[in-house]
Amino acid sequence: MSTTADTLDRTFAALADPTRRAILARLATGQATVTELASPFAMSLPAVSKHLKVLERAGLITRGREAQWRPATLEAEPLHAAADWLEQYRQLWEERLDRLDAYLQEIQGKATTEQGDQEGEQ
Repeated sequence: MSTTADTLDRTFAALADPTRRAILARLATGQATVTELASPFAMSLPAVSKHLKVLERAGLITRGREAQWRPATLEAEPLHAAADWLEQYRQLWEERLDRLDAYLQEIQGKATTEQGDQEGEQ
């Protein structure tokens, strides 16, 4: 049985490689064969197959069987889980940035007031 942490680990490990991200981007437009997926890369079909196995183990793609070819299809659920996990941190950073913005506006308001006071004394 796979835990959420295990799923996230496999998802982020798979996404860490730019070739695998490019493969997923291609599969977002529809299923493709290994040959079709390999065409933009300067690597062998076995090397692309290894990338596909990583993506498959992460649950990011499935491989079907149609006659003599095995098309790969994007599976979005692990990406949704990763996006949900990242969303927590996006909210945290937005709250921190909002507090920083409020603090900076407060400081600027004080500086403007102090500058006005100094100009009035002259």
